Amino acid sequence: MKILQFNSISNFKLKTMKTMKTMKTIKTMKKCSMYALLAIAMVGCSDDDTPEVINEEEVISTVILTLTPESGEEVILMTQDLDGDGPDAPVITISGSFAENTQYEGAVRFLNETETPAEEITNEVEEEADEHQVFYTTTEGLNIQTDYLDFDDNDNPLGLLITLTTGAASQGSLTVTLRHEPVKPNDGLDSAGGETDITTSFDVTIE
Repeated sequence: MKILQFNSISNFKLKTMKTMKTMKTIKTMKKCSMYALLAIAMVGCSDDDTPEVINEEEVISTVILTLTPESGEEVILMTQDLDGDGPDAPVITISGSFAENTQYEGAVRFLNETETPAEEITNEVEEEADEHQVFYTTTEGLNIQTDYLDFDDNDNPLGLLITLTTGAASQGSLTVTLRHEPVKPNDGLDSAGGETDITTSFDVTIE
């Protein structure tokens, strides 16, 4: 009777050990399956890890500043750089001449003429007025004053529309600079910071 009991207990232990081993094997297989699925998922997602480019910088090939007096000759200042970073220098043209002591209503346009039809970047600048500002600077001795006529929602200058007033006869450079995300308000180009989208200079004469 004792032997029978011992054998029964031994058999019970053996069965229990086998059951435990089986359960461990099942758990191990489940873990391996999970790891395998994770590995497959990671491999499958690896091709999609490249971030999308958001708000890609716009190409500005052309700047046109049109200045219209109450009476007299209209002045158009234009820069075209149709090959972008290519070897060709921008083509700068000035139509008309500035008169002394005259006020001009000015409007500037920014275009991407590397596309057909040309893309009007001016619209984007206007829509994102709080993130842009156009600056007008002159070399010392050039008798030109510019004043802003348009503003963003925070009453900070934008600069697509200006008044340009000439003084006595003089010569020098007028520079137009479009800045992206400048500090607003600011005390001018030097304190504005931000990133320059485009800048161009015109040699002008007031006569």
